Amino acid sequence: MKILFLTSAFNGMAQRAWIELDRLNHQVRVQIATNPAAMEAAVEEFQPELIIAPYLKKKIPENIWKKNVCLIIHPGVKGDRGASSLDWAILNNEKQWGVSILQAADKMDGGAIWATQTFPMRPVSKACLYRHEVTQAAMAGLLEALAHFEKKDFQPEPLDYARPDVAGQWNRSTRPEDFRFSWQEDAAAILTKVRAADSSPGAPIQLFGKQYFAFGGHLEEKLRGKPGEVLAQRDEAICIACGDKAVWFSQLREATEGAIKLPATLALGDVADTIPADTLSPFEATETATFREIWYEEKQDVGYLHFDFYNGAMNTGQCRRLQEAFALAKQRPVKAIVLMGGQDVWSNGIHLNVIEQSENPAHESWANINAIDDLILEIIQSPGHYIISALQGNAGAGGVPLALAADKVLAREGIVLNPHTRTMGLYGSEYWTYLLPKRIGTEKARQFTEQCLPWGTAVAKEIGLLDDALGETAAEFREKVKETAREITRLPYFDKLLMAKRFQRRKDEAFKPLASYRQEELEQMRKNFFENDQDYDYKRYCFVHKADDPSKEQLVEGKEWYSSRRKIYRRRKWESIDYEN
Repeated sequence: MKILFLTSAFNGMAQRAWIELDRLNHQVRVQIATNPAAMEAAVEEFQPELIIAPYLKKKIPENIWKKNVCLIIHPGVKGDRGASSLDWAILNNEKQWGVSILQAADKMDGGAIWATQTFPMRPVSKACLYRHEVTQAAMAGLLEALAHFEKKDFQPEPLDYARPDVAGQWNRSTRPEDFRFSWQEDAAAILTKVRAADSSPGAPIQLFGKQYFAFGGHLEEKLRGKPGEVLAQRDEAICIACGDKAVWFSQLREATEGAIKLPATLALGDVADTIPADTLSPFEATETATFREIWYEEKQDVGYLHFDFYNGAMNTGQCRRLQEAFALAKQRPVKAIVLMGGQDVWSNGIHLNVIEQSENPAHESWANINAIDDLILEIIQSPGHYIISALQGNAGAGGVPLALAADKVLAREGIVLNPHTRTMGLYGSEYWTYLLPKRIGTEKARQFTEQCLPWGTAVAKEIGLLDDALGETAAEFREKVKETAREITRLPYFDKLLMAKRFQRRKDEAFKPLASYRQEELEQMRKNFFENDQDYDYKRYCFVHKADDPSKEQLVEGKEWYSSRRKIYRRRKWESIDYEN
């Protein structure tokens, strides 16, 4: 079937939908819905049998939905209408929520219902819910709606608020003030607002006489202070006392034009030096809730190393801390080490926001890529342990080769993999020229890194990128990973597994040293960073500042345009920094 996607961005939801429909051999074309004219032209040219809107911020033009069946993925239960469904679901402490597949109509979200799916709510951020429960429910609903569409005689259910199963209502779009709180409130109330505002627009707060938007909230049960008092910093996050306990914020964005989301202490600048440090080793046990990006747990013969970085981005310091923790884990009396990543996102490689704000982005890019390279090298060179990567969430860019550095790669069913960096103007490092062909062969590695398309777990498992895909939820996946790790360490021939691993590593090294792969990759990356030969600066700016995707015409003048914009931004932020020098 010819299916047209009208979407505001090819985000995780749209990518997952594309993967599901492509797997069913449908012919899917993606049109970014920049304006009505673009949507109308795409429909006229492609002549689709069905139109699907996986993520749409604009209304579909009337002359499209009146002539074509247009199905909209709406993150709300039956009857829910409005652009801030998840925001309100979290703010209202809903115990159960859902996704509805709606037909486009005159009233926004008021069309007939083709399918619905529900799920229990968890106390996590809006972004995490969207990437996990919402996406899983949306795919089940979309496939159900597609089956209904193919029956031809199916009649969708008109929206009728008199029906007992229609529990939703229309809600206005949320505003920043809906997420504002007082430090006198208890931690639970504050975290509810922060989670509802994450990852956009953030919860408005005032710190040290300036206005910020806060993200990445975590409960703190040990540290105490006067409500509003900044108590501590740890791994670039800050802790602030509230009515009953305290709350950590891992990210802040200054409430000024052009400001971007950054690790909290980095966003605060020099004033962060006045905040006392409260360190916590990844190997230190804690009995109360707190914030930690990296932590280690040990069960029987298996060590589990968790690294939960906001949105999966890993800056230079985070890579170094994780490398150190992994090196220490290898000194523990365990047979296997499982790299658990975070519960939301596995990893998306280097930290483009931190790079963007740095005084010398090229130098920071170079430091960041070398730090992640060192981390991956540490994983590859682990002859005495069996290493497992456990991807609970999506992985992209350098996060994919980070996972492939392990001996076994497991993933939660339904996650999305984007093993490419070309769209960001980068050749890529992270030993991908060794790790990816080793898994899937040189031809497939070239094809998938150059096509820049997302991979689903079914295809990834089929071609050998993944060893297995387990469980639909992160909790179910974690249990299956633990079972797998235990089974491996109890194998009667486990020692032979390590012997085979060491033999293969010596064989690979004799054929071509790891240092050669790294040198060749970094030669290309040096050109990307310091010569901007693939418009990395401009593409990074567009990504970080959420500007429209650059057109080919814009890219021709990208360097000149970007340099002038950067000078304006930096003059505002740091007074005067000459980017060219």
